[in-house]
Order: sequence, then C-alpha cells, then structure tokens
Amino acid sequence: MHTKIFSATTIGIETYPVEVEVDLSFGLLQFFIVGLPDTAIKESKQRIQTALKNSGIKLPERKITVNLAPADLKKEGTLFDLPIAVGILHAAQLVSLDAQFLQETLFLGELSLDGTIKPVKGILPIAYDSAKLGKKRLIVATHNAPEAALITHLEVIGITNLIELIAYIKKEKIIAPTRTNYKDFLPTTRKSLLDFDQVKGQFTAKRALQIAAAGRHNILFIGSPGSGKTMLAKRLPTIMPPLSFDEIIQTSKVYSISGKLDKDPLVTERPFRNPHHTISQAGLVGGGSFPQPGEISLAHNGILFLDELTEFKRDTLEVLRQPLEQQVVSIARAQHTVQFPAAFLLIAALNPCPCGFLGDKKRPCTCSSLQITKYISKLSGPLLDRIDLQVTVPSLDYETIKDQETHQISSAKLYEAIEKAIKAQENRSQALNTPKNWNAYLPAEHIDKHCILTPGAQELVKKAFDKLNLTMRGYHKLLKVARTIADLETSESIDIQHIKEALLYRSLDQSFAKE
Repeated sequence: MHTKIFSATTIGIETYPVEVEVDLSFGLLQFFIVGLPDTAIKESKQRIQTALKNSGIKLPERKITVNLAPADLKKEGTLFDLPIAVGILHAAQLVSLDAQFLQETLFLGELSLDGTIKPVKGILPIAYDSAKLGKKRLIVATHNAPEAALITHLEVIGITNLIELIAYIKKEKIIAPTRTNYKDFLPTTRKSLLDFDQVKGQFTAKRALQIAAAGRHNILFIGSPGSGKTMLAKRLPTIMPPLSFDEIIQTSKVYSISGKLDKDPLVTERPFRNPHHTISQAGLVGGGSFPQPGEISLAHNGILFLDELTEFKRDTLEVLRQPLEQQVVSIARAQHTVQFPAAFLLIAALNPCPCGFLGDKKRPCTCSSLQITKYISKLSGPLLDRIDLQVTVPSLDYETIKDQETHQISSAKLYEAIEKAIKAQENRSQALNTPKNWNAYLPAEHIDKHCILTPGAQELVKKAFDKLNLTMRGYHKLLKVARTIADLETSESIDIQHIKEALLYRSLDQSFAKE
C-alpha cells in the first residue's frame, strides 16, 4: 500500500515542504530511502525499525520504499524520522488517518531507539511558514511544542513517544494543543548588572555609543590597552531599545535553525556576540556543506563586537562588507544560494599601533611610522568606509578616576534621548511615507527627504567633503550620523553643530587627510 505524509525542512531560514511517500510491497523485508537524503536520514531506517519494535509494533514482512519529494531538494538532519514512521504505520494499516487530517498536518521529529520523540532544530521557521504551506497543525516532540506554539494560528500537538502518538491518532487519548504567550518570556527586569555609570570619564565615547544605539550606526573605538574600550562596548546593550515582536521572531528563527534555543523558546534580549579573533571566515559569516548561520547572523537585531580588530585575518574581515551594506549574507553553493539575515550593529575596537601606545599620555610609542602604516593597512578603506563612527578612547588620568562626579551618566539617562530619537525616526517615516528604517539603514534615494540641511550646514558639509576626500558612501554616512544627532536633540533640520559633531567621529578620515 502507498501513502503520503507531509513534513518540511529549512534551507537558511526559508521553509520548503517535503512529501514523505511510503510504499509497502511484497518481498523480503528491505528498507530504502531515496530523494537526496544525507547520511543522518539514510541511517534513520535503523532508528525507525528499532523504535517501532521497542514500542511493541511488529512490521509486516514487506519491502519498504520511502521517497522524500521533491527529489532534487537536498534534505539533512533527523527531523524526518517521525513522518517516515507514521507513513509506515499508515501504509501497513496499523493506524488509520483521515485524508483531511493528513493534508492539514506536518510531522517533525527524531526517534530514539525506545520510541521517544526527540526535539529537532528549525521548528520555529517551519511553524512560522506553515500557513504559506496550507497547514493548520504541527505534530512535534513535546520539547519543541512551546517553540512552535508561538505562532498563534497553528494547532501544535506535543508528543512524547510513539505509543502516545498512536493513542492520539486512534483517539484513545486526547492531547490538548500547546499554547504559548510570548509575553510570558519577556524579562520583567533587566538581567544585566552592567551600567554606564560604572565607567568613569570617557564622555565622548559614551556620547558616540548613544548615537550608535539611536540610529544603528557602526562604531570603531581606537585607544591604548586599558583605556576602557571593552568596558564601554559591553554596556552598549543597556541602552538599546527592547526587541519588538517581529524582531523577537526573526532573531529566534536564526537561533532555532542553529539549535541554539536553550530552555526558552525565544530570544527576548538583543544578542551580543563577541567572537575571538581566531575565528574562521565560515564561523563569522556562516557556511558549511549545508550552510549554517555564522556570528553575524547570530547577532541579527543585536550587536557584534570585534575586539582587537586588526588581529582578525584580513580576508575574514573583508566578507563583512556586503552584510554591513545589505543587512543580509548570501552563501552560494552548487545547487542553491542560502541567505541569512544579518542586520547587526558592529562595534569594533583596536589599538592605535602595534605597541598600543601611539598618542598615549603615559607611555611613549615605540613603533616606527612604517610599522604603524602597515598595522592600520590591515583594515581596507572600503571596510572603514562602512563604519560610521570612529572614536578615540584616551587613557584616563588619576584625577578622573578618583573624581566621584565623572561617571554619573547612567544607562537610563542616556536612553531617555535615544527613545526620543527612535520615535522621531518612526514619525518621519510615516509622514514621508517611506519604509520604517533606522537612520543608518536609510537608502540613498531617501536621504534627501530625511536629511534636510540648513544653509550653514550645507556649506560645512561641502568643505568637509573636499578636505577629508569623502567617498559618496562616506558623505551619506556623515549625513546619517548628523541626522541621528539632530534626532537626539529633537531638531527637525540638521544644523551646523550637528555636522560638526558628526565630523568629530571621523578620526581616521582626518588622520589620513593630514598625511
């Protein structure tokens, strides 16, 4: 007998339907799986047969053929164990499934040898796209059910083992659909104990981080060792706005396909990823024979912190250029191209020279000009052009450290102006009927609408364009930063003081212009 069970798989964060066709025919007991399966799927026949046996189910002596359609779509992982097992049971007439029930249901899950249904990764993207596939119901492992039930239009049935599943199909046991309210997972209080009032001095750096958080501007800290670059970077999440529901779902989908959703089915706080400088290119941007998200996608809607930027391999850093510009990373393979979201805020830190003390008040620099040039040249011009804010972080003197009044700018105080700037961006997008976007992500065609300059500001921008040899991208980024500064001050137009402050955060451009 022949039957068809419906399942799905993910490539990137996109969901693709898979039809699990099972045919039982006369012959010696043999088990074949076709349809471009990977090794894990090919091995599933041993898991399925043993799981059925240990669940008290005796299969008839038949030749079993399983086809995973479409046959030209590569499948990987263990999530097809459950639909194959259900297909065998149905084809062998050991259970009876209504045609409409089958048509409306997706089966997903891995089987252990004792018949237990184990959780699999990638459930959230499949649940999110289930309506597009015309499905109303998901049958998954109990552990996966809360994650899938975040999609409210879906009936999610969490199953513990094959015996329970058979009892549910035969209507001998009623299993209530799982319900999950995403608000139950939102933090009621801020988990982090970090706060900007713990960092003494460094007012310019704190102001730059305020601008970065308000407009999603990438930022580079340049300073000698111990000046506080890492301390400042780690406190940036404390002044970022909370994730919206859409952002929570987007971020959680990335973590779901990576298998990184731990006890909670949601990522409710903005990610902060801090990879070591020895990371490979695939580890940073994603990759593998069956591509998985890298650090830049795990930082989606959050922060990517690259400390000791010049210690990263140059070719590894160069692959950041496209994601920084387009907020998405594309990984090409022979049969398909996978895209992962990568809308992250980059914060990078580096020493000004190999010894680290160029321009330091306390210790002299021992590097030659050739060494310094070679050190900075590890960063390409196009990459630096994509970093909006370049800020020098000086070493603190003893008086600043001991002065009790120099560190009283709290995260809450900084966030007050950020909240106003975010609201201004939303209102402006609505008024101009342009897509809702952060200032840093404004497309070139919308810059003239959003960045209105006063005559004095226009003149200053013209002088800066010529003196700093700005590219068109650098010019646009200068305007976007000035727009955010104006938003922090609730100013409708960009004035001279906003341009002047934006120019302060182009320290590398200014140093190159002097050479």
